[in-house]
Amino acid sequence: MSTITILAIESSCDDTSASVIQNAKILSNCIASQSIHKEYGGVVPEVASRAHQANIVPVVDAALKKAGVDKKDLSAIAFTRGPGLLGSLLVGVSFAKGLALSLDIPMIEVNHIQAHVLAHFIDAPQPQLPFLCLTVSGGHTQIVKVHDHLEMEILGTTIDDAAGEAFDKTGKLLGLDYPAGPIIDKLAKEGNVVFEFTEPSVANLDFSFSGLKTNILQFVQKHRRKNPDFVEENLKDICASVQDRIVSILMNKLIKASKQTGIKEVAIAGGVSANSGLRQALATIGKERGWNTYIPEFEYCTDNAAMIAMTAYFKYQKGDFVGHDIAPLARYKF
Repeated sequence: MSTITILAIESSCDDTSASVIQNAKILSNCIASQSIHKEYGGVVPEVASRAHQANIVPVVDAALKKAGVDKKDLSAIAFTRGPGLLGSLLVGVSFAKGLALSLDIPMIEVNHIQAHVLAHFIDAPQPQLPFLCLTVSGGHTQIVKVHDHLEMEILGTTIDDAAGEAFDKTGKLLGLDYPAGPIIDKLAKEGNVVFEFTEPSVANLDFSFSGLKTNILQFVQKHRRKNPDFVEENLKDICASVQDRIVSILMNKLIKASKQTGIKEVAIAGGVSANSGLRQALATIGKERGWNTYIPEFEYCTDNAAMIAMTAYFKYQKGDFVGHDIAPLARYKF
C-alpha cells in the first residue's frame, strides 16, 4: 500500500491546531491555545481570528517537525470547513488553499462535529459499527447514530443552547473565570449534590438547556437576596448540583436512544466529554446496562487537528477532495 500522509488544520474557534497522519497513525498533534479570551469572559471572534493568523505558521511547522515529515512528502492538506467562527475558519481554509496550491496536492474539507465522532478511531479500543455517539461541546449537543465512518445520522440535537454553554454561563453567574466548565468540574468534586435544578421536558431525543440556565439564574438571585454571600459559601455544592443535572439530562437522552435503537456500543465526544462527572456517569450506566462504552483520550476531546486528520484519512481513501473555490461555513450540517 502506498503511503498516505496528510497535514490537517483545525481553526474553528480559539485553538489553532495542526496534525500529521500517516496511514491511519497520528504522528503529531500540536495546539496553540488563546488565553486572552479569559479577560472578556468568552471568545471574541475578531481577537480569535487575529491570533490564528499569528499562530498558524508556527503550529504547522511544529507539527511537521514533530512528525518528521517534509512538506514535499504530503499527500493532501485537510482543514476544518465548519461549523465555527467564520473569521477563525477563514484563516485555516486560506492557509490550506495556499499550501495545497504551492505543493500541487489535493485538499480535503472536514466537518468539525463529524471529526469529534471520528476521534474514536485514533486509538484503540474503537467502537464497533453501528454505534451511538453523544457529541457535546460549547456549541453543540447531539446524539449521532454512526452507520459507517462517513455515514452518520443525527437522532437528536439541542433546540436552543448547548450543554457546554450551560456550564460557561453558569460559571459567569457564579463569578468563575472563562472557560468555566473545567473549573465547575473541579469544584464539583469537592461538593455535594444538595440543590435541585429543573430537567426540561423535551420531545424525542432533542435537548434544551435555556430553561436550566434560567432556573440557575433565578436560584442564585433568590438566595442572594436573602444572603449576599450565599454563592461564595455554597459554591462547591452549587457546582456539584449543576453538574449533576446537566449530566443527568445528557445521560437520560442517551439511555432513551439506546433503548430505541437497540444499540449498546455507546460513545461520547467533544469538549464536554472531558468532564469527569459525565465520564463517570457513562461508565456507571454503561456497566448497569451492558453497554460497551468509549471516550477518546483527553487531548482528542477538546478541539484538535488529530480528529480532522483521522476524518481526512477516511475521505482520502474515497477520493473525496475539494477544489479551490471551497468556502468556510459558520453553520455546517453533516
